[in-house]
Amino acid sequence: MIGRERESRLLRELAASSEAEFVVVYGRRRVGKTYLIRQLFEGEFTFTYTGVANVSAQSQRESFLRALVEHGHAPAGPVRTWFDVFAELKAFLLAQRGGPRLVFLDELPWMDNKRSDFLPAFEHFWNGWASGAPRLTLIACGSATAWITKKIFRAKGGLYNRVTRQIKLQPFTLAECRELLEEKGIVWGATDIAECYMVFGGIPYYLRMLRRGLSLAQNVDEICFAPDAPLRNEFDRLFDTLFLDGSRHQEVVVALAKKRMGLTRDEIVRSVSFADGGNLTRVLRELEESGFIREYSPFGKAKKGALFQLADPFSGFHVNFMAGKSRQSWSAFVGKAAQRAWAGNAFEQLCLAHIAQIQMALGIKGVQQDICSWRDPTAQIDLVIDRDDNIINLCEMKFWNSLFEVDKSTDRALRERASAFVADTKTRKGVHLTLVTTYGLAPNRHSNLFQSVVTLEDLLRR
Repeated sequence: MIGRERESRLLRELAASSEAEFVVVYGRRRVGKTYLIRQLFEGEFTFTYTGVANVSAQSQRESFLRALVEHGHAPAGPVRTWFDVFAELKAFLLAQRGGPRLVFLDELPWMDNKRSDFLPAFEHFWNGWASGAPRLTLIACGSATAWITKKIFRAKGGLYNRVTRQIKLQPFTLAECRELLEEKGIVWGATDIAECYMVFGGIPYYLRMLRRGLSLAQNVDEICFAPDAPLRNEFDRLFDTLFLDGSRHQEVVVALAKKRMGLTRDEIVRSVSFADGGNLTRVLRELEESGFIREYSPFGKAKKGALFQLADPFSGFHVNFMAGKSRQSWSAFVGKAAQRAWAGNAFEQLCLAHIAQIQMALGIKGVQQDICSWRDPTAQIDLVIDRDDNIINLCEMKFWNSLFEVDKSTDRALRERASAFVADTKTRKGVHLTLVTTYGLAPNRHSNLFQSVVTLEDLLRR
C-alpha cells in the first residue's frame, strides 16, 4: 500500500485495543478511505455493511439485515425499525466469542434517511451496549464530511464525545503520487507528475485510472474529455453525494475557481446568488471540512478579512476546462495561453498543499511560524511564512519549463512588492524573498533578489 503509514499504524493499534473503540475515518470522496480499511483488515472483519445511496429507510434496513444473514446470523423476528436492526447486530456480535470483534460500517451518512430513526438507534446501540463491550472495534466511514461533523463530532445528543478516535484521510502528496505512478509502470518527468497533480489532485481513485504508455495529455483526454470518460460528470456527482443540497456549495466553488487570489466573505456574497449569511457560513464551513476550500488569514490579522481559496485541484480544472467549453480535448489546450495561465495558478495551489515540504527545504521545520497571506489594493502574496526566528519569507511561486530567469522588470516588481509589504505591515523582521519553482534559478545579475530557492524536487520529497 502506498503511503498511509501513520493511519495504518493507528488503525492497527485501535483494532488491537482491549477496550471498545469507536473510530471514524472521513475525508473527501474518492480519497481512498474504504480502500485503506479493506486492504488493512482483509479477512479480519466480523461484520461489514456499506450504506446504499438514495433508497428508502425500509430498503436500507432490509439491505443491512441481508448483510447480517450473509455473515451467518439468523434474525430472531421481523425488523421494522433501526432499533430492531441494531438489536440483531448486537445479538450477532454477542455470539462471536473468544476474540476481537471488528465491525466496519461504510458510507454511514447514507443510512440516515429523512425522518428515519437511524441516528437514535445507532446512539442506543453504542451507548447501551457496544461502548462497554471488550475487544469491540467499530470503524465508521463516510465521504459526507458535513454529516459526520454535524451528527457525530458535534453531536449534542447521545453521540456527544463518544468517538474514541477520528482519522481524516488526506489526498496523496506529490511524493506519494510519484510512487503510485511508478507502481503502475508510468514513466514521466517531474513536471508531468506535477501537472498530473494539478489536474487530478492527490486523489488515488483518479490517479489509478492513468494508463502506462500514454502521455499525460492523452490520459487526461481519455479520463476527462472522451464521450465515455469516467470523470466527465464527476464534478456534479461530488456535490450531489456529499451535501444534502449541493447546488450552493457548487456555486461557491465555481466562484473561487475563477479567482486565483481567492475571495473574502463579502466578495463571495457578491459572487453567488444567495446572500443568506447563515447559509453561507454553513456552506463555507462544510466546504472547508470536506477539503474543497481553505481559509487563511491576512498577515497580522485574525479572522477579519480572511481569504477563502479553492483547495481542490480537480474542481478548478473542471471549471476552467471541462465546463462550458463544448468538451474540447485537453490536447487542444496544451501549449496555449489558457493552459499556461492555468498552470501558473494551479502550481500555486500545489505549493500551498505542500507547505511542509517547503518548510523542510528552508530548514525551518522546527521553527514556530504562522502561515498567512497579504494583499493590498494592487498586489497579493499568497504564501507568507512569519517565523519566530525574526524572518519572514515572502514566497513567489513560478511554474516554469526551465530555470527561472529574473529580468529587470521582474526584479523591480518584486522589490516594490516587498517594500509595500514592509510599509503596510510595519514589520521589523528580516524579509526574505523566496522562489518556489520547477527547476531552480538561473544565475544572472538579478538572481540575488531571492534569498532562498525551493524546487520541484524539494516538493517531491516525503
